[in-house]
Amino acid sequence: MGSITKKIFGRLKKHPKAEYENGLVLSGGAARGFAHPGVIKALHDIGINPDCVAGTSAGAIVGAFYADGFAPEEIIELFKEKKVFNFVKVGLSRTGLLRMSGLENVLKKNLRSKKFDQLKKPLYVASTNFNTGKIEYFSQGDLVEKVVASSSIPVLFKPVEINGQMYVDGGVLDNLPHTPLKGKCGKLIGVHVNYTGPEKDIKNLMEIAERAFHLSIGARIKEISSELDIFIEPEELKHFSVTDVGEGDKLFKIGYDEAMRVLKKVEPASGVAEG
Repeated sequence: MGSITKKIFGRLKKHPKAEYENGLVLSGGAARGFAHPGVIKALHDIGINPDCVAGTSAGAIVGAFYADGFAPEEIIELFKEKKVFNFVKVGLSRTGLLRMSGLENVLKKNLRSKKFDQLKKPLYVASTNFNTGKIEYFSQGDLVEKVVASSSIPVLFKPVEINGQMYVDGGVLDNLPHTPLKGKCGKLIGVHVNYTGPEKDIKNLMEIAERAFHLSIGARIKEISSELDIFIEPEELKHFSVTDVGEGDKLFKIGYDEAMRVLKKVEPASGVAEG
């Protein structure tokens, strides 16, 4: 590791008997998920290479490609080329909901691994079991169907059926899924791309709806962030909609810049970055 990495992690609290050195947790956020590869690049640039990943929705998509061995620069280029976050296909299912076939096709054609155990890094994908009303963390079996399930926003998209149960977006119950990595990693790094801090200027009905959605799914983010060693939440992302799929380069840079800022300001006492 470089001198910056030693300085940062030398000040952080340590978790005894950890199976992995560094764990990375990625939130949902649709197009704002372009910021995730930017954060990963910043980590790489200072010598931090996460050993395992957990993600929800957009975080599950990015996490799958990263765990599959794709570099952050490769991920962002692939996402722009394939329009990964613009995956709605015209046409309705029998339930009247949109199909996720666009995302499914991109994943099938571009992921090298088809099952979790083929990945280069352990991956946990959060999805909400719509039948039981509980969150589940997948780490085995078919990779694509679990990532699609984690990304299936309720009401808009048809739930994904797995073993007779219906699954929807993991962000409904856990939008920063650190639980499967707790106790397994020496250090936990969490990235939340839906800023939920104070907001002065809310202009229209769409912004009201989006703000309400983010506040709802982000209700536990502050609590979860206190259990992380490093927490990254780029405030600048609030200026972008979850549908801004054409702003990939800007979102990538925002993720990178905020990660570098936070990594240089880690609070030694708590292990959580200063705001």
